[in-house]
Amino acid sequence: MNLETFQPVAVHPFDARGIARRFRHAAIFGALDALQPGEAMRFVNDHDPLPLLAQLQAHYGDLLAIAYRQREPGAVVIDFLVQASAEAGGVPADGGCGCGSGACGS
Repeated sequence: MNLETFQPVAVHPFDARGIARRFRHAAIFGALDALQPGEAMRFVNDHDPLPLLAQLQAHYGDLLAIAYRQREPGAVVIDFLVQASAEAGGVPADGGCGCGSGACGS
């Protein structure tokens, strides 16, 4: 899917800069788990979160599309789009992140 031309149902802002570092990943996973197919989270951070992106891809696979909107030192903006099951090949049976418990332990 080309996120440049896709218009999400809703875009929810998420500014990671105001969240304590030790809570960030849990907060991000929780926010993504709360999104419905077709919704996006616009993530703002002060650095490029490459390890986080690898974790998200491993966890969500094709259910989550990722597109940079801004990528500069000190200013990174990324859209995370939860894709509908037909686009991504299926929604997990629990309707959430795929961990099976409904509460992600990441």
